[in-house]
Amino acid sequence: MPDDLAISPEVPAVVLQDVEVRLQGRVVLQDVNLRIEQGSFWALLGPNGAGKTTLLRVILGLVRPSRGTVRVFGRAPEALGPWRRAVGYVPQFHQVDLRFPVRVKDVVMMGRYGVLGLFRRPGPDDWRLVRQALERVGIAHLADRPLRSLSGGERQRVFLARALVTQPRLLLLDEPTAAVDVAASQSLYDLLRQLHRDGLTVVMVSHDVGVVAQFVDSVACLNRRLVAHGRPDVVLTGETLDAMYGCQAVFFHHMPGATPHLVVRPDEEEA
Repeated sequence: MPDDLAISPEVPAVVLQDVEVRLQGRVVLQDVNLRIEQGSFWALLGPNGAGKTTLLRVILGLVRPSRGTVRVFGRAPEALGPWRRAVGYVPQFHQVDLRFPVRVKDVVMMGRYGVLGLFRRPGPDDWRLVRQALERVGIAHLADRPLRSLSGGERQRVFLARALVTQPRLLLLDEPTAAVDVAASQSLYDLLRQLHRDGLTVVMVSHDVGVVAQFVDSVACLNRRLVAHGRPDVVLTGETLDAMYGCQAVFFHHMPGATPHLVVRPDEEEA
């Protein structure tokens, strides 16, 4: 992060206080209070429609809460100004026409456009940052390849590099493994863990409870309200899962050190 955008490590990455969001007259989030310290690794868990993506969009300033306050590095999201480059975002669905012959390095450069401003062409420093971002996610050798020629896992790393090219301090990801296979998912989670170890604050939406137990140090369990938050081994209880999913949920530990497995079984209809 450039010196002119220095952020005190004492300042939390994100603080939400009494946040409520109404969309089209429907309450999507209610009474959410959450504090995310710099250098932490969080997962947002919950069923479809629980408000996880909306919560990310609130942090980004793309959705204004109807009540409550949001602070990102001590500032309101809409007032971040040049500090906005301190926040990287990888959305779940990427609106990219794969028929368009765009190269990997050009996709990553798109992440610099907000810094460059209108009518300014990328310079040598911008291309150096693109190269560094590609190296950071392990795909520098693909820089000149067409995006359409890549696998799902490789494309996801391209979009991750695009989020990293501004050298953010906070990385938000919405279901980063939704469109990739198991091997690519594991590899991507390993990469996110390394980015976290390098000092990046990471917040990701996930349905994979097994990933939570392996990689993150904190979870926030949502179902419109914040059901529970804290360390995975403390928070992920049968009671919490039942409150989150509104059905019978079982969290299995097959053996010490094994990946936990969540089974959600809909309630049986009464006779």
